[in-house]
Amino acid sequence: MKPISLRTPLALLVISLSAIAAVWWWLATPVTLARAPIDPDAKLQCVSYAPFRGSQTPLQSTARIDAEQIEQDLTQLAKITDCVRTYSIENGLDQVPGIAAKVGGLKVMQGVWLGSDRLKNLNQISTVVRLTKQYPEVITSVVVGNEVLLRGEMTTSDLAASIRAVKAQVAVPVTYADVWEFWLRNREIYDAVDFITIHILPYWEDFPIRAKFAAAHVDSIRQQMAVAFPGKEILIGETGWPSEGRMREGALPSRTNQARVVSEILLLAKQESFRVNLIEAYDQPWKRQLEGTVGGYWGMYNAAQRALKYPPGVPISNFPLWKWQMGAGMGLSLIVFVSAWLTTSRRPWTPRLSSWIAVFLSATTAGILLGIAADKMFYESYGIGGWLQWGALLAAAVVGSVLSVNAVVSGRPLPTLLDMFGPRGAGASLSLSMWCLGACLAVTAVIGSETALGFVFDPRYRDFPYATFSMAVVPFASLLLNRPSGGARPIAESVFAGIFAASAVYIGFNEGRDNWQSLWTCATYLLFAVTLWRARGVQIPK
Repeated sequence: MKPISLRTPLALLVISLSAIAAVWWWLATPVTLARAPIDPDAKLQCVSYAPFRGSQTPLQSTARIDAEQIEQDLTQLAKITDCVRTYSIENGLDQVPGIAAKVGGLKVMQGVWLGSDRLKNLNQISTVVRLTKQYPEVITSVVVGNEVLLRGEMTTSDLAASIRAVKAQVAVPVTYADVWEFWLRNREIYDAVDFITIHILPYWEDFPIRAKFAAAHVDSIRQQMAVAFPGKEILIGETGWPSEGRMREGALPSRTNQARVVSEILLLAKQESFRVNLIEAYDQPWKRQLEGTVGGYWGMYNAAQRALKYPPGVPISNFPLWKWQMGAGMGLSLIVFVSAWLTTSRRPWTPRLSSWIAVFLSATTAGILLGIAADKMFYESYGIGGWLQWGALLAAAVVGSVLSVNAVVSGRPLPTLLDMFGPRGAGASLSLSMWCLGACLAVTAVIGSETALGFVFDPRYRDFPYATFSMAVVPFASLLLNRPSGGARPIAESVFAGIFAASAVYIGFNEGRDNWQSLWTCATYLLFAVTLWRARGVQIPK
């Protein structure tokens, strides 16, 4: 047996580990803001409040939050804000004014949830009128309806009648809240309210706004509305930024972007003396059922621990656990290299330089992206189905990274789906490691095609699996080095290749050139399409 030189793999391993460390140091670089998002010396004017935790959801009409849980929240919120905005009196929210009175110093913008059910609307209005009279020192205003025109559940005339009905029974100012464009389309509501409450969410605009321009956009819209509706105060009833979720064009949800947007909007509000209500106090997991991952992460506090995302004086990083994520990635890179080296020790030849470069690319890709993929799996997995889907893809990516280098330095090609599942039992000739590699390929192809088709037919709330999918695909692509020169092109691989290639082209155009998450995902889809298209159905040696 020829002696195996360790110089090349050791040099590549050092470069790989150095690259992983450098990338993670860059990713975790904290930002410093001119104004802290939560300033202990300047409380927030107001913040939207919903009490739901864990599996609690207002989508279950029978759900009722107990007073103790609400009191815990309001006691905590009283330290950072002077006011909370509610949206309904259902699910136990009718207790908020009374508990706020006990907490002391906390005011309430009381919401009335209106919809298409007229009887329910009357019951909501009746209860809110009673609460307003019962807690006149706590409830400072009533918000009659929230985005009911946007949802198309009431006519403008019916809404105006409801607003006037409430005004006739309460002594506090009455308003209606909706996205700013709907005020411009339904100007007659202006005459019915005491002040105007507009929602400006730069992330959700028809043409999404980048985080660095979000505060300027909010101020621009506010000034435009002041010209359109003179003579009445304009309250920004909802504004903010999500900390997790998918990009929309150039609008990127992240911890640092959320902190930046909130900080800059609050600074503008102070400088220009306008009122603003942030959305929202706590992350709301139940909203993910309606709006995808991004819907659940608009809060100043996280949902589970009720911990402030941006404690004053603490540097803000997108990856606060980056040292653990970097360490895990470096460990996986080392395992990939060791797997390749152990394979060479059992073979009577020294692998080509190209094979070691393929090992380096697989190891470095896996090492850099493991922490990001795990982070995305934690935040983006919703329900058992979500955890199974993203957990299976991540497992396939990790196992595939290790097993693919075994194949690449052994000179073996990527197994085909026919080898794995064909009626002729071709898979019986596969070694255990090659069978497991084929299983990783199958998992990646099935889950990947589901995500690709999802972006084609129902893209709005879907997350881009760029990190995990890249971890899985790069090792498979490296096995093109060992592609057989002969053999038939398998039908299954050809079908999957067509799905990925066609989807990538459509998604790229549909999402736009500013969405780097989309472009990265599309590039990975195309790489996988090429890998599958160049597969050949031949017997794989053990």
